[in-house]
Amino acid sequence: MVMEPQATEITKIESVPLRVSVADIIRQAIINGSMRPGTPVVEMALAEQLNVSRAPVREAIQILEADGLIESEPYKGKRVKPLTLKEVEELYSLREQFEAFAIRRVIEREVDVSELHTHSDAMFQAAERNDLAALNVADEAFHRSLIRLADHGLMLGFWDNLYLRIRQIMALRNSANRDLRAVAQNHPPIIAAIEKRDMILAISLISDHTRSASQIAPEELGLTP
Repeated sequence: MVMEPQATEITKIESVPLRVSVADIIRQAIINGSMRPGTPVVEMALAEQLNVSRAPVREAIQILEADGLIESEPYKGKRVKPLTLKEVEELYSLREQFEAFAIRRVIEREVDVSELHTHSDAMFQAAERNDLAALNVADEAFHRSLIRLADHGLMLGFWDNLYLRIRQIMALRNSANRDLRAVAQNHPPIIAAIEKRDMILAISLISDHTRSASQIAPEELGLTP
């Protein structure tokens, strides 16, 4: 008897140019706060660290310059683009408006927000392990989910355009907070207020949470005056 070959669901391996892979690694280091604002970006050192030649690193740096994460410093070379207090204030004031608007729509439409518990729980688990990187991922997922649940495509597009800077500042803020559990504890009250359809409380909580970055000293965030 001849056996018929069985169909499989194995995903094809995609060929990714090395410069893209290198750019992804450096991008993650910047937005998770491992490479802080102002950190020199040295092509040779990165090539040695990543065990690749200098050419893909050079191309990756060009990609990240286009992303706005790396810039040239006159007479000194490349560096992770510094943040300014004005940039943080502008970004967070805009983010506050987005999230308050999202909460208003979610409550008015009685949207199921149970998935927010998943991200909140992941934050507590990361905090227990003292895993800052995992906490940052769950934190970003919580807030993007809130925006997505508002079902407003234009706002989600704006959010995604701001994603790199939001994630970077969020990670810097979290790294400055020595108590990761305190970061996680900010989120369950927001979920509870939304589920109770208490719009005033929910918006007040998300506004306080978003503004919390301003309570951290600029030098802790690696900010420039």
